[in-house]
Amino acid sequence: MNIDLSGKLALVTGGNAGIGRGIAFALAACGADVAVTYMNNKEQGEEVARSIRERGGRSEAFRLDATDAAQIERLVDEISTAFGRSADILVNNAGHLIARVPNLDMTESHYAKVMDVNLKSCVLMCKAFAPGMKSQGGGSIVNVTSVAAHNGGGAGASVYAAAKAAMIAYSKGLAKEVAGDGIRVNLVSPGFIGRTAFHDTFTPDAARKATVQGIPLGREGTPEDVAMAALFLASDMSAYITGETIEVNGGMFMR
Repeated sequence: MNIDLSGKLALVTGGNAGIGRGIAFALAACGADVAVTYMNNKEQGEEVARSIRERGGRSEAFRLDATDAAQIERLVDEISTAFGRSADILVNNAGHLIARVPNLDMTESHYAKVMDVNLKSCVLMCKAFAPGMKSQGGGSIVNVTSVAAHNGGGAGASVYAAAKAAMIAYSKGLAKEVAGDGIRVNLVSPGFIGRTAFHDTFTPDAARKATVQGIPLGREGTPEDVAMAALFLASDMSAYITGETIEVNGGMFMR
């Protein structure tokens, strides 16, 4: 059975790089029109959209600070103008550790930044785009959490882990609220995913090697590994699944 997303519009936040980039390409490969957002790197965002168009798809890139409700509302209008419809698929991939900060060194400012970019952004995006899905007869929301939500994360990442755990609880509650509107809400939970700026920035080589040694499947994950799980949840192949989390971690955490 092939996944056919022809006639669907997907929106991937942080779709300019890493996991978001992989998800954007996977959705486009199955026929979806794809809107990608970027925060600062316009060149990356435009490159992803251009690559999709060169492969015969339809795609546009938009700048977005997903912690800003006004910018999100503007994006709703921009996407409607560019594509002639609202999103059928929303992938809330944008998120950030910001920095590794032990709790004893925690500041209110750092706490707010981490919670905003991971949890607040997800909440605001769902609030803004769910009405369009409802008006179009339904849709699929895929929120990207993390294995840190289950194990507390690495050193200095406890607030990040808490934000990602809150995303899971929020998604379950939202799934109940919008099920009657034909909208499903699920999550993918990546483990140690290589080829991303996250680990290039925050994980020393020694810790990286040690982590991989503890993964039963014996390797780092790839953005494409996560993309395949997101693609499944975005499609009708998961039509009877909502409020669930798919773990994509090679067995480093098993529920």
